[in-house]
Amino acid sequence: MRLGRNLWRIWVCIALLALWPRAASADTIAPERIAVALSKLEALAQGAVADGGVPGLAIGVVHDDEVIFLKGFGHREAGKPEAVDADTVFQIASLSKPVSATVVAALVSDGIVSWDSKIADLDPAFRLADPYPTSQLTVRDLFSHRSGLPGTAGDDLEDIGYDRAEILHRLRFVPASSSFRAGYSYSNFGLTEGAVAAALPTGKPWEEVAEEKLYRPLGMASTSSRHSDFVKHADRAALHIKVDGAWAAKIERNPDAQAPAGGVSSTARDLSQWVRLILGNGVYAGKTLIAADALDQTHVPLMTRGKNPVSGGESFYGLGWNVEFGRHGLSWGHAGAFSVGARTLVTIFPREKLGIVIIANAFPTGVPEGLSDSFADLVFDGSVQKDWVKAWDGIYAGMFGPAVAAAKATYAAPPSPARPARPASAYEGRYANDFFGNAVVASAGDGLVLKVGPAGARSYSLAHYDGDLFLTFPDAETPDRPTGVSFVVGPDGKASPMTMGFLDDNHLGTLRRVGD
Repeated sequence: MRLGRNLWRIWVCIALLALWPRAASADTIAPERIAVALSKLEALAQGAVADGGVPGLAIGVVHDDEVIFLKGFGHREAGKPEAVDADTVFQIASLSKPVSATVVAALVSDGIVSWDSKIADLDPAFRLADPYPTSQLTVRDLFSHRSGLPGTAGDDLEDIGYDRAEILHRLRFVPASSSFRAGYSYSNFGLTEGAVAAALPTGKPWEEVAEEKLYRPLGMASTSSRHSDFVKHADRAALHIKVDGAWAAKIERNPDAQAPAGGVSSTARDLSQWVRLILGNGVYAGKTLIAADALDQTHVPLMTRGKNPVSGGESFYGLGWNVEFGRHGLSWGHAGAFSVGARTLVTIFPREKLGIVIIANAFPTGVPEGLSDSFADLVFDGSVQKDWVKAWDGIYAGMFGPAVAAAKATYAAPPSPARPARPASAYEGRYANDFFGNAVVASAGDGLVLKVGPAGARSYSLAHYDGDLFLTFPDAETPDRPTGVSFVVGPDGKASPMTMGFLDDNHLGTLRRVGD
């Protein structure tokens, strides 16, 4: 193990040395070049809003420990006059991950935990599906997404209303998607457990630890890991999705269950202070807040992610950070998105002491990446090499479209003639498994309704399609995407089991009838 770790460090050093000539020359980028880049960035951002790329966004740029650009564009909510400014609070989605990694680095710096502290010691109640990974799992494993947990594990439980404690408890029922430490699988609730476990020795909840270790010392007064704090702000951005080709604020998102992974809300002004800390390697306003060696660990490339889908750079994952070796040398970054209407991005060029953060209030859109990549071209090359916004828009536009089209094609029309449904009594009843708990199928008017989650928190109408197969439309962000709910009826005329297609990503969506 030690030999492998040393070889990895040697490889990283070689990679960094290979980039050194480019980085060294970039260290001396003329202030005039950056000033011109900022002017053009502002015009690009204004154009993105004017063209309908997003309803609103805010940008902060830091160079040499100074916030050199801070501005909002567009509107907090489409169709309303309130403008976005540097103090508008956005939900930052998975940009929360590097923020939370910084909080844990502060705990490591203070000697409260180490990146290699075992979860079994910090949080003995937590379990993975298999005993060996459970016994060896560390904070580092969870922040680098190499625990073996499937990427969507727990997201499905959050969707149907379970709270954080219950979700983390039920992860023990999820089969691993890869061998322990052998595969990269981006997991919101895996990282959440890593953060929550790291905070346990303080005796305080994660949200309070994040405030004490990061938000308060940096003066990030509008930043929180609690949704209730976000909704208290009058100057806050709504979430937007496309409805009939236009941006609409239709859906709210409470991400408290996965707060360390996706539940931070913040402003461009606050996040710029955090970027100053990262660029200062733990030093802020002349004072060391986090030891450099604790923070350095977050940027060690641990897991390969392949190539950047647009620019082609080699991409890795550290601890809550993407580490990329791209066309402008070494960069650290992370994107965030809520499919119900948020897009965020941070990109940092550590050798040049340059960082940019972009937060926007819509999905799908590639505007944050497009603006960031354009700004980097302007700084390093003096001109934009391609239409990066268009290129990234293509990536994000393709995330839902093919899946929706495939589902529509699958269920375009039932067989002719369709097999009739059985009497409602064949399907009515209570179903359960360890992971999802109880579900109830009941009559509702002329059809059926499926209720799942704690106390039946989520309700889905079932429309008959063919035989014992019913359709429902469970996704608010893709309301026209059908999915199947199927039953197997036994000799007694009663259905058992039932499979919920929209909750079957990890093959746990089959529930069996319990009771009469």
